Amino acid sequence: MNTAQSKKILTHGLGVVTGKVAFYIEHPPRIEPYNNLMQVSALASGEIEHINAHCGNGWRKIFNVFAKFLFAARLPDHDITNYSTWQSYRDSALLQASSQEALLFSTPDFSAKTYDWHIIAGRTYAKSLLRDQVFTNNLTWLDDEFAVDYNLRLIISPFLDYRQLSNIKINKLVEIIRQG
Repeated sequence: MNTAQSKKILTHGLGVVTGKVAFYIEHPPRIEPYNNLMQVSALASGEIEHINAHCGNGWRKIFNVFAKFLFAARLPDHDITNYSTWQSYRDSALLQASSQEALLFSTPDFSAKTYDWHIIAGRTYAKSLLRDQVFTNNLTWLDDEFAVDYNLRLIISPFLDYRQLSNIKINKLVEIIRQG
C-alpha cells in the first residue's frame, strides 16, 4: 500500500456526512466548539445566528452566499423547494441534520464518495490543498476563477463572499454543475 492510500483523511466541518454538495474552506469559526471539530457536525436551529454574532460579518457572508448558491442551483433531490427564499432556507435548514450539504475544513476525500459535488472555495486555498495531489491532471481551468474536474465532480470557485462569488458568479457555478 502506498503512502497516499494508507492515509485516512479526517473529514471535519459543519453539516451532514453525506449529501449533494460540500464546500471546502480553510478555517472554521474561531469559537468553541467549531474551531476544534474532529468530525462533521450538523448545526442546530439558531447556530448560524450564534456564529454570526460571535465571529463577525465574514461568517454571515459565508452562510448567505452558501444559501444563495443552493437556492439558485436547485440540485436534483435537494429538499429546498419547501422554502420561498434563500434566507428562509439559511435560517431553517442550512447545514442542519435534515440538509444535504456540508461546509468542510479538511481536504476532499474523493475515495469516500460522500458528496455529489466537492467545491473548494478560493483559488489560493485550492492550489495549496491540491499541490501534491495526482488527480489535478484532469482539472481544467475555465478562467482565472473556476476550474472543474467532471470525473471527480470537483469544482474550484471563488470564496464564499459577495464580491468574490457574486450573483453572476453563483450563476456560473450553477451552470458548471448543470453541465456535469
